[in-house]
Amino acid sequence: MFTQKMTIQGPVGRLEAELWLPEGSGSRGQAPSAGPPAAAVVCHPHPLHGGTMRNNVVHRTARGLHDAGLAVLRFNFRGVGGSEGLHDGNGAEEEDLAAALTALGEAVPGVPLWAAGFSFGSRTVVGLAPRDPRIERVGLIALPVIAYDCRKALEVRQPGGIFMAGDDTFGTLEVLRHQMPELLTRFHVEEVPGVDHFFTGKLDDLRLRVSQWAGSQLAPRA
Repeated sequence: MFTQKMTIQGPVGRLEAELWLPEGSGSRGQAPSAGPPAAAVVCHPHPLHGGTMRNNVVHRTARGLHDAGLAVLRFNFRGVGGSEGLHDGNGAEEEDLAAALTALGEAVPGVPLWAAGFSFGSRTVVGLAPRDPRIERVGLIALPVIAYDCRKALEVRQPGGIFMAGDDTFGTLEVLRHQMPELLTRFHVEEVPGVDHFFTGKLDDLRLRVSQWAGSQLAPRA
């Protein structure tokens, strides 16, 4: 795996980011010997509750996508870590995600772009996806349907995967089914039983589930 630290020009300043490229993809500015089949941005949980791109769930989600062969970009929202600006929480972080997608598309040109997120990050993804056609697939980890209004997910038309934690006080599959039953017919949905919001003790299980889902979404390559 090739790791590249990046600085993204966001809407209110620079955003700290890290790009993982699959083996053989080469670094930015170099012609890859075999480009990835897709590239994904992974968004972190709530900045005011310790959320950063180095969160364990974000890391395992990114690993799962990378295991499936994707290039993966993690970044810090405005006001987190080395990223400039101040936390907004009212939708402006969606523009940070849009900037991250632009940077990823420039770093790995010509491949489908996916957007994934954990908790607040998944809510950010569903806020942007309905109005950003660059996003071809979404991955939603622990969508916080109890803690926040996540009904924007009903407007997402891209295919995707939803991975919920069985004992999550911020949102469970049961609550998701009650609030937005149509999502279960349009998305690949899985629940990791017996775990809290942070998938404690089952992080590698989550990584494997994400990897298997991502692999199933990739068209066979010639």
